[in-house]
Amino acid sequence: MPTRKQAKWQILLSEFDIVYITQKAIKGKDLAYHLVENSVDGDYKPLTTYFPDEEVLFAGEDIAESYPGWRMFFDRAANFKGVGIGVVLISKFGQHYPASAKIRFPCTNNIVEYEACILGIRMAIDMNVKELLIIGDSDLWIHQLQGEWSTKNFKILLYLHYVKELCKKFTKIEF
Repeated sequence: MPTRKQAKWQILLSEFDIVYITQKAIKGKDLAYHLVENSVDGDYKPLTTYFPDEEVLFAGEDIAESYPGWRMFFDRAANFKGVGIGVVLISKFGQHYPASAKIRFPCTNNIVEYEACILGIRMAIDMNVKELLIIGDSDLWIHQLQGEWSTKNFKILLYLHYVKELCKKFTKIEF
């Protein structure tokens, strides 16, 4: 039974001919989120998960133009099972390398974002990637890393400095 607010919207929208159409593409961050929810242990292996929706035509990213090098998507998720992080590295040839992990210590959302990014960056370093485009959905994290915003939180500062040190191992890195 719909709530009063839902019923109101249903009445207001009923005059329009609205048809639900399933999405035909999967965004990279959604793929990372899927990995968080379905974590696996082991070495880095190409993505072999097949989605049951046969209507999916491609895995799309949140960038308008194609990027010639490696790309990394990362995200975090929290649910009744705990907190998890997911990363997808995409090679310049389109090969997908997923990774996920559970966070087993109490932390803030911002720390979890840094943990997810660090997982992906270390994975890229292990795979000898030299040029990387990192794509995340946290404005705070990106602006802090680019030096546009500052933080006084000591724990976040430690993460920020660690990520900057890891970034020095690349010849080119973009966010």
